[in-house]
Amino acid sequence: MSDKKVSNPSLHEVVREKRDGSSSEDIDFGGESTLPPPPNLTEEEERKLWRKVDRRLMPILALMYLLSFLDRGNIGNARLQGLQSELELSGTEYNIALTMFFIPYCLFECPANLVLKRFRPSKWLPGITVTWGIVMTLMGIVKNYPQLVGARVCLGVAEAGLFPGVVYYLSLWYPRHLLQFRIGLFFGSASLAGAFSGLLAYGISFMSGTQGLLGWSWIFILEGIATVAVGILAFFVLVDFPATAQFLTLEERSFLVYKKKYDNSSVGEEEHFEMRHFWAAVWTHILAYMSIVGPLYGITLFLPTIINSWGHSPAISQLLTVPPYVVATILVYVFAYYSDRLMIRSPFILIGLTLCLIGFSINISNVPTGVKYFGTFFVVTGSYAAFPGIVAWLGNNLAGQYKRGIGMAMHIGIGNFSGAIAANIYRSRDSPRFILGHGLELMFVGIGFITVPIIILTYLRINKRRDEDQRFALERGEANKYSAQQLREMGDRAPDFRYTL
Repeated sequence: MSDKKVSNPSLHEVVREKRDGSSSEDIDFGGESTLPPPPNLTEEEERKLWRKVDRRLMPILALMYLLSFLDRGNIGNARLQGLQSELELSGTEYNIALTMFFIPYCLFECPANLVLKRFRPSKWLPGITVTWGIVMTLMGIVKNYPQLVGARVCLGVAEAGLFPGVVYYLSLWYPRHLLQFRIGLFFGSASLAGAFSGLLAYGISFMSGTQGLLGWSWIFILEGIATVAVGILAFFVLVDFPATAQFLTLEERSFLVYKKKYDNSSVGEEEHFEMRHFWAAVWTHILAYMSIVGPLYGITLFLPTIINSWGHSPAISQLLTVPPYVVATILVYVFAYYSDRLMIRSPFILIGLTLCLIGFSINISNVPTGVKYFGTFFVVTGSYAAFPGIVAWLGNNLAGQYKRGIGMAMHIGIGNFSGAIAANIYRSRDSPRFILGHGLELMFVGIGFITVPIIILTYLRINKRRDEDQRFALERGEANKYSAQQLREMGDRAPDFRYTL
């Protein structure tokens, strides 16, 4: 192990340099100015510090998101345990109930990120977890279709702030080339939720009839109670920002603040909000995001139904959903690890899209059910493994806390409307082949194969032009023609910013 020192100039020296070119009101430390100068850490000491942060943040965040994904997707398992028959839902009504989750979920994601910093992550994230846990519990006692739709709407509102909020929150703790692995650790719990959902539904099915409630009611009630418990636990575990984290020493806090705020990729961390942040998001990324999220939600919501349509019993169908998610979870972590290690995102996204292409092509074909089941492994694995990369990619390429927070919330919020589309394309009358559903999912995948290369070529062109401009500026002695304030306002448009590929 190398003992090479990580050289860090004093935090206060950097501050003084920044203040020479900008007014003090442009610098918002949130307590950072009281920290000592950052220590010089060896590579091994720095790795130990990141592991210490990981141990505090990642388990509770992953558990919260596991329950989030479990609660939004367990309706597919509940359908096989009597939900549709007891509430007398037509095929269309079931699809509408699925859709009504996504509309408020998408609309409230961006506003939720705007209030995250004001209400503090340690209160906001646990608070919304407890809220949707209560909604989930009450969903177990709905008696008719309108009540189910109302509960799904409330669930969408309550869950809207978690995923974009956590991604933004993590971007405040980790430098951008340490980010995807953490998003992968966090999001990997979603694929675990798919596995747990089938196992839990199988186990809970034996409670059907207890207290006069069918199995679908107990799925909602028990999983909702578990969510409330985890939300309460999160109030005691979750912390706010590196500068105020009491589980770290003053020197460790100082190092993290310096590493995140002044590493070579964190230009433009302006701390005030402007309307221009809404228009500066990378719009092409939204289409790329939709190409992953459409297949992901389509398979999450309908995999139990698809497997059941092949002639398996509800119990066996629940169990058969587990293996694809186990494989997907492993690949999520593998993709995230190597993506951060190699500092690239797009190749792993393209691999995920290719897996989806193979899986949906198999399932739309007239082949034996065993082959179709094999194809579901490709679909689940491809969509889940590519998802952290598509999120981290945009987060890496947006500089400035507000621009990053708003841009990622818009990216996730608008992109999640593809989930609303996916909720309506698998119709009961199309069973068992589901040509319409699989065909439209292939359309989403095709969008990805068009937009991802466009983004790559755009970033390559911009990076190459900035390299040339910077070389010419050095030759002419104009390397410092921008003030610190101008560079901060330029953010990812600054001449020394390079886009991650």
